[in-house]
Amino acid sequence: MIVDLLNDFVNDDSPMAVPGIREIIDPIKEQMEKARKQSYPIIYLCDCHEKDDREFRLFPPHAVKGSRGANIIEELRPEGTDILVRKSSFSGFWGTLLEEILKKLSVTWLMFTGTITNISVQYTAVEAVMRGYEVDIIEKAVRGLDERDHRAAMDHMRNIFGINIV
Repeated sequence: MIVDLLNDFVNDDSPMAVPGIREIIDPIKEQMEKARKQSYPIIYLCDCHEKDDREFRLFPPHAVKGSRGANIIEELRPEGTDILVRKSSFSGFWGTLLEEILKKLSVTWLMFTGTITNISVQYTAVEAVMRGYEVDIIEKAVRGLDERDHRAAMDHMRNIFGINIV
């Protein structure tokens, strides 16, 4: 799972630019290579909002449908059989076909990379656990808006939900 590695979270001039986000690109690439060698599916969870999305009451407008900011960054562009799931909520399960896709692929274990640790990564990973999936978070391949919230989310996922931090 590659969560929200979109221009609006990566580019420095973007409304939701995540500090230090470029540091996780190479570790994500490494995980993608391993997954491809083992024929594991790669799923991109991508924020995608309407121009008047209610989330913009909480955060600046970002990842607006059809905008450049909603595109996956060039360094991690999907290939061949990679799967793209657009989401309009913090959880990749809410209002998407993610569960159906995972069932069709007979997936029981998910490895998460991406951003924002305490928002989309956490809400999707926790919901995955509640739906019965085994979940790993690749520590060197996730990033939050700030270190305090990132650490709190990692601790919460590990200590409350038994998510493996690897």
